Amino acid sequence: MRITWLVALLIALAVSSIEAVVVDGQWVRPVTTFSIVARDPETGQLGVAVQSHWFSVGSVVPWVKAGVGAVATQSLTDVTYGPLGLELMQAGKTAEQALKGLIETDPHPEWRQVGMIDAKGNRAAHTGKQCIREAGHVIGEDFVVMANLMEKNTVWQAMADAYKNSAGDLAERMLAALDAAQKEGGDIRGRQSAAMIVVRGQSTGVDYKDRIIDLRIEDHPTPLVELRRLVTLNRAYLLMNEGDEKMVQRDTKGALQAYGRAMELAPDVTEIKYWVALTMFSEGMQSDALRLFHDVFEKEPLWVEVTRRLPAAGLLLNDAGQVSRILEVAPQGTQGN
Repeated sequence: MRITWLVALLIALAVSSIEAVVVDGQWVRPVTTFSIVARDPETGQLGVAVQSHWFSVGSVVPWVKAGVGAVATQSLTDVTYGPLGLELMQAGKTAEQALKGLIETDPHPEWRQVGMIDAKGNRAAHTGKQCIREAGHVIGEDFVVMANLMEKNTVWQAMADAYKNSAGDLAERMLAALDAAQKEGGDIRGRQSAAMIVVRGQSTGVDYKDRIIDLRIEDHPTPLVELRRLVTLNRAYLLMNEGDEKMVQRDTKGALQAYGRAMELAPDVTEIKYWVALTMFSEGMQSDALRLFHDVFEKEPLWVEVTRRLPAAGLLLNDAGQVSRILEVAPQGTQGN
């Protein structure tokens, strides 16, 4: 009778040491995957990016804290390597010291694959001798790449080469590493989910404010394609935030430049175009704003009703018939009452 690799693995684990696969009375299944932990030496940003043939890999593998470090924990995953690794690095341990301490207290390090980097750029990695082949890692300058259960044993080196030879910010370079892994064959079982987290170099003291990118593709036929799309969209919304901040500072020129770049990155997103138009209209740039409003209303007429509701919320003055002026550019049949 044919036995699948997973059943064979579980049988082997049960025979050798049941503690290796039982946690709180439940089987722990292997999260086989490829990932990268990295630090941008110029900005200090820290990040983790990962793809796997496993549902919601982003809820298990990546762990990052601004000003502290980044961890990817995979293979027969002990998730505690993530929060405990960050805790040790925050307490002053280097990435090497943190990983060494966790491995020494792990009853089954042979099943683990872990990569760490701290805020100073120290790196460490571990690929247990019983990780499912093909498995390995590369420790590079300001990054670690890892992979297990790959189609080829060249995947992790391809990731390292792509990261070293790519340009752009931290997110772009990590995407290049993931794309290279997939091009080299990737996970032998295929692909399902992906995730990326990027945090600031210095913490604000508030975790959610430290996160520049926090994206998870839970289940998708081409998760890396979707991850890249969302990274681009994330950039557009970050530029919108930058524009809003410049408006508060009364830097209208800087704000419009940020808004313009946001629209270039996400030309089909009416949400972005609408709020840019509203800002321009409120600042007296009505001709340009009305052209944008027309494009939005033509594509998604429901924004007409949104516009009517803004004065009551204090987001649009209605003196001198401003709402009527905006709605005049809506296509016939969408203006309503």
